Amino acid sequence: MTTIASSSTSYDLVLLALRLFLGSMIFAHGYRKFFGGGRLAGTAKWFESIGVRYGGLNALVAASTEVGVGVLLVFGLLTTLASAGLMSLMLVAIATVHRKNGFFVFNKGEGVEYTLGIAVATLVPGTFGAGRFSLDHLWHIFAWSPSVHLAVTLLVGLGAAGAQLAAFYRPSQSA
Repeated sequence: MTTIASSSTSYDLVLLALRLFLGSMIFAHGYRKFFGGGRLAGTAKWFESIGVRYGGLNALVAASTEVGVGVLLVFGLLTTLASAGLMSLMLVAIATVHRKNGFFVFNKGEGVEYTLGIAVATLVPGTFGAGRFSLDHLWHIFAWSPSVHLAVTLLVGLGAAGAQLAAFYRPSQSA
């Protein structure tokens, strides 16, 4: 079923703009984990310090997921799954780092404002797809209804975050 919004160029341009922002932003985070600052070793040490066990493995998985999700979103390929991946990354960041610092990003330790905003923003391409300016559209990938896209985004995003936290997050009692 085609709606006015889903057939308009404006709709597709807005989806493209959001995908480009989200994809390039998270790609940059992953790239930095690989090649900037303390690299994977520094990220691994930091992960361990906040209660994430197997810091090296999780640093590699986090950086790889950020780079992969970023590329997929930029090109609009497997957009629903990429959106779920980004949502999962943000939910883990909220649970491990930001939730104890309140809402505002300018709070000491940074609150959930930014990460929650990104998690919610992922629902747009996750629900409505990548739009006409994407490989998903070109190759007719995941031509589901928006409600199915939303369900997949939420189930995979929440499920992956929950599994990650259950398997690896062991905060200290003082945290």
